Amino acid sequence: MAQASSGLTWLERLALAAYGVVLQLLQPLLRRKLRRRAQQEPEYGLHVAQRFGHHVGDVPQGEWVWLHAVSLGETRAAALLLPALREAFPGMRLLLTHGTATGLVQGRALLQSGDEQAWLPWDTAQATRQFLQHFQPRIGLLMETEVWPGLVQACRHAGVPLCLLNARMSDRSWRQAERWSWLSAPAYRGLSLVLAQSAADAQRLQQLGCQDVRVVGNLKFDVTVSEPAHSLAMRWLGVLATRPVVMLASTREGEEAMWLQALQSQPSRLTQLQALGVLWLLVPRHPQRFDEVHALVEKDGWRCERRSNWGVGAPDALRVAAADVVLGDSLGEMQAYYLVSRMALLGGSFAPLGGQNLIEAAACGCPVVMGPHTFNFSDAAALAAEQGAAVRVQDMQAALDQVVFALAHPPWLAQAQAATVQLLAKGRGAVALHMAALRSIITMDGGEA
Repeated sequence: MAQASSGLTWLERLALAAYGVVLQLLQPLLRRKLRRRAQQEPEYGLHVAQRFGHHVGDVPQGEWVWLHAVSLGETRAAALLLPALREAFPGMRLLLTHGTATGLVQGRALLQSGDEQAWLPWDTAQATRQFLQHFQPRIGLLMETEVWPGLVQACRHAGVPLCLLNARMSDRSWRQAERWSWLSAPAYRGLSLVLAQSAADAQRLQQLGCQDVRVVGNLKFDVTVSEPAHSLAMRWLGVLATRPVVMLASTREGEEAMWLQALQSQPSRLTQLQALGVLWLLVPRHPQRFDEVHALVEKDGWRCERRSNWGVGAPDALRVAAADVVLGDSLGEMQAYYLVSRMALLGGSFAPLGGQNLIEAAACGCPVVMGPHTFNFSDAAALAAEQGAAVRVQDMQAALDQVVFALAHPPWLAQAQAATVQLLAKGRGAVALHMAALRSIITMDGGEA
């Protein structure tokens, strides 16, 4: 197929034009969706005009480095890279963008004086062009998977280098991108640099058209436990340590019902768990589901205590002693939750949702039981299982059997907890490798750092 002067084939140009028309027509639906989401998460109602490329006021002149972290996990990965980025480029000003409320809330803690935070624009030609004209970033850094066809083309026309960091590409996502190759190929081909988590990710990204692809590892392996999280966990453990805490980490819709059904399905297993004194710590992935999950648990007959009742102090010992379940209805406290848990069941892996990041659990010394669906984090999951820091099971019933076994065999659990240290040691170093690659492409007025 002949290439047009823009570097695109005629079919690619036609596909991009049709894509732009469709997104333009969908804007009213997006506004309606944002209004609905804002009823449960008010952040979705903030600065809605930014979604469509409209920004108020002038942006101070400066060396703007634009970093996009769509949601919570990507924002946590960005937090690991940012200190090294600021040290290497002390004159930079950060433009931090997000697509979800949880990302926005988490990202606020990363801002310094002179930084800006905004929503990533809807992927139309007008919105992306106005966004880039307003901020005029020197470079764009996208975390993990966020490659949008319109955004890539807008950056190419504006002369803004665009890099994909901590990049991952599951086999499922690769197949989907291949089916839409007229849209995906110019997008991936337009990236200036791709820093992949693994060789498998790199191979899939190259097949999609990425040119400069380097394997540098997963930033999340460089995570450390924060002092505030450690202090908070110590306050909680003064009360919680009398019972073994087992966490359901970042559960998604439908998984809580699976867990409740599995608890009731075998009376003998339930009796064993009760004899072991298990206190369940249930932490839904999305905050808008906190009330829904609380109602579900209590409707099934379980006594549920909410973390939000504790305030800044320790939990009430009598209330916790009477509870079967603690609902982790807070944001930004996952490390503290992992620190007080003997082990965790990995949310998103029991329903076909691809799993969640299990590296933070390892950093807190918390072994993981994961279900069959970890395709979004397949390399980290495989490595965790190989090191003994995680166990894969086929369903929620098998996960509960594993909990009974682990708590009844302390030497096995201690060995799994020790394996989390080995897992972290094996994966560390991605921040340094990211920075070595970025120094070759990020330039400031004073030249390369």
